[in-house]
Amino acid sequence: MWDVFGIPLLLATLRSASPLIITAIGGLFAERAGVINIALEGKMLTGAFMAVVVAYFTGNPWLGVFGGIFGGAFLALIHAVVSIKYKANQVVSGTAINILAYGLTVFLLQVFFGVSGTSPSVNKLPAWGPFNPLVYFGLVLVVVAHLFIYYTPQGLRLRAVGENPAAAETVGVNVIRLKYFFVTLSGALAGIAGAALSIGDLSVFVNQMTAGRGFIALAAMIFGKWTPVGALFAALLFGFAEALQIRLQGIVPIPREFVQMIPYVFTMIILAGFVGKATPPAALGK
Repeated sequence: MWDVFGIPLLLATLRSASPLIITAIGGLFAERAGVINIALEGKMLTGAFMAVVVAYFTGNPWLGVFGGIFGGAFLALIHAVVSIKYKANQVVSGTAINILAYGLTVFLLQVFFGVSGTSPSVNKLPAWGPFNPLVYFGLVLVVVAHLFIYYTPQGLRLRAVGENPAAAETVGVNVIRLKYFFVTLSGALAGIAGAALSIGDLSVFVNQMTAGRGFIALAAMIFGKWTPVGALFAALLFGFAEALQIRLQGIVPIPREFVQMIPYVFTMIILAGFVGKATPPAALGK
């Protein structure tokens, strides 16, 4: 039993946390701009699918990553138009984006590959040491996001828009353009996280392969109090729970399905215990 714990578990934790980190930082940018980003799951799933499609037809997994960026950003732009231009309820529009992504990827899987479950195998990203390159990208992204948000004029404008867009507008900030940019950026980052799953960890797209990771990333962002460093540590906690359940399967004498519940139960406990203590940007969803 104690063989479960050790360096392999730590490496698996970082590997599992990486897509959560990237997605959570993307969600953080959008919500700092005042747009609720419950659609992270759908953007992540679409990014995973598009990464495989592009890698399949080009044979180049690096181009596949750009395919993932395009897929996530495209859905994010739809979310931005509906939420910003047409002022729809952002939770409802985000939920609709998730439903769209679930159905669209199933349909396009049949269109492109003639299958309904798992795509053909494609070239995956090369391993750099124990990890694929997107794991390192996630760690660098946290540092860049922290420096951007707290130490640049553009980061100050972003925080101002999330707290008081009317005041930001009076000092010359183009609030609408900034919201569009950061919501689209959040989708691009979620698309990269999706690519990390499909062509980073694996070499195929599997129907609904994100399996709620977009929602877990959203929980990590909230638990991390809308800060990059906080989101990093929260994602590592959730990544640890996921890595632990994988390593426990076949070791503990309980049904595998109960072991697989660990990350989701952990997420609910964290949200129930801490979400009320986290203060979102004042203008979030307004």
